[in-house]
Amino acid sequence: MKDTRTNGPFLHHSATPSPPFAQRLSRREALRLASTGFGMVALSGLLGSKAFSATAPPSRPHLRPRAKHVIFCYMSGGVSHLDTFDPKPKLRELHGKPMPVKVERTQFNNNGNIYGSPFDFAPGGQSGIPISDLFPHLRKHCADDLAVVRSMTSPVNEHAQGNFFFHTGFPFIGHPSAGAWTSYGLGTENANLPGYVVLKSGEADTPHGGVGQWSSGFLPAQHQASILQVDATDPVPNIRPKERDLTQRARLDFINAVDREFSATTRANDAVEAAIRNYETAYRMQSAVPELCDLSGESEATKRLYGFEAKNPMTRAYGQQALLARRLVERGVRFIELTCLPQKPGSGQAANPWDQHGGLESGHRNMSEQVDQPIAGLLVDLKQRGLLDETLVIWAGEFGRTPFSQGSDGRDHNPFGFSIWMAGGGTKGGTIYGETDEFGYHVVDKKTSVFDLWATVLHLMGIDHERLTFRYAGRDVRLTDVHGVVWDELIG
Repeated sequence: MKDTRTNGPFLHHSATPSPPFAQRLSRREALRLASTGFGMVALSGLLGSKAFSATAPPSRPHLRPRAKHVIFCYMSGGVSHLDTFDPKPKLRELHGKPMPVKVERTQFNNNGNIYGSPFDFAPGGQSGIPISDLFPHLRKHCADDLAVVRSMTSPVNEHAQGNFFFHTGFPFIGHPSAGAWTSYGLGTENANLPGYVVLKSGEADTPHGGVGQWSSGFLPAQHQASILQVDATDPVPNIRPKERDLTQRARLDFINAVDREFSATTRANDAVEAAIRNYETAYRMQSAVPELCDLSGESEATKRLYGFEAKNPMTRAYGQQALLARRLVERGVRFIELTCLPQKPGSGQAANPWDQHGGLESGHRNMSEQVDQPIAGLLVDLKQRGLLDETLVIWAGEFGRTPFSQGSDGRDHNPFGFSIWMAGGGTKGGTIYGETDEFGYHVVDKKTSVFDLWATVLHLMGIDHERLTFRYAGRDVRLTDVHGVVWDELIG
């Protein structure tokens, strides 16, 4: 595969398919014949889970960057905007009555009558942004930092497709995630860590659709997410060395030499070069990752801020992810994603923890208790350390919920209008963008989509989303496809 770039990743990249490797020594065979030491130490976990990393220096941005890092707090399962950040008094007024407007086809269609929110709303901060009782910490400490978007939409209403669409701009597997695009466009500031990291803890599961939503797709493999289990003895499998550094270094140098010789004989040089970079980063991660995950140097006050002493064990588990996210920002990682845990230990629904088709009041309360204090603590901590200005924090799920009930006490999926928010990283805090109708069902002002979100995120990172392209399958593909409008009103 020939690299046709002349000035970094913003120009077109050839992705011509490579010829079959029959009759040639494969990289796996080379590793097997050369040694098993390095593979047992670092590569078995990293390559087996397709966790790759970048070592190239950051590329020159198109624009003046407002943000250097992104922390994506993904609320898998579809949070109800009507019970969090988009209050609708009309629903309480008409609670229990039939919907007076046409009801669109939903995921399951066993719909009931209008369902008023069981949660109260109150204004937060000087801006007075209304936030429900589900998020008391955010409302008390962070309301003036939030840029709330109430007019998000999605073309799909099923979880797996929704997760892929939100991460990649396409509702199916095979396309790079936003984190991979960011790593590809800007690289990492720390050669010892990947540019894109997904954090998991406790019983956190991969959202429906699987790890493909975190993949590099057709981009070079080193831009795929590395997954860290933050509370495990080994955050990455086999990360701790099992032989002397001198021996391991000699083995790695030999493997690199074999790969480079192979690269010189094939058009697939990009793939081999990516493998070499992955091996080198895996080698350096052996010391960087254990140090990163060692929280013994963090003060007790900081741990309390993130909810480490909360009664709910899920709060502590999510708090570990949030604290690790801050530490990754301090170490120069570009894109970090946090994953939710189930409502309660052993309760299941780990992949879709916000998905309450029934029992919405208890389910959403359990989930908000898990994430509210850690996310508020993260924003406060970043701000105190002077890092919030250069760190963009995003809170979002794949779609919202219906204004009418499913069964007696749940809500179905609603892709026609829902809420997300951003904070820091050059955004204008204390603002609201867009509006849904009086039922919170459809967008009536400033309709927007995930393409506009990622166009805005890339803009804040200093990247023109229309110029960040990759030549694939005969066209110049980008994260925002042929769409995307920057939310200028939300940029400070």
